[in-house]
Amino acid sequence: MPTFNRIIARLLILCTFALGMPLPSSAAIVGTDQLTANAERSKVLNFLDRADVRAQFEARGISANEAKARVNALTDGQVKQLAGRIDQLPAGGDGIIGALVLIFVILLITDILGLTKVFPFTRSVR
Repeated sequence: MPTFNRIIARLLILCTFALGMPLPSSAAIVGTDQLTANAERSKVLNFLDRADVRAQFEARGISANEAKARVNALTDGQVKQLAGRIDQLPAGGDGIIGALVLIFVILLITDILGLTKVFPFTRSVR
């Protein structure tokens, strides 16, 4: 048993000294350009994961994996430009809501002018 204790004690001493030894490491400063480029690249890749976008690519004969490979092959400037275009796209329901409001206003004006009688809360001019 004393031999076993000596082996364990020597192993613990060795481990204690090993903890104090410096390990090789490298730390580099990560610029904001790299961070924004990664964020924009992930934004474009997330856009490609949407079902409607994937369906449009497949309708044109491009698989989802091929589209992602093409995005990964783009330079940072190209990805930034593409992410900017994605940000400028209209949201899904904006066009429909605008059209409904326009139709409501047109019907309201024609109702007030007496050309139609759609809304019971308006009084016609005639």
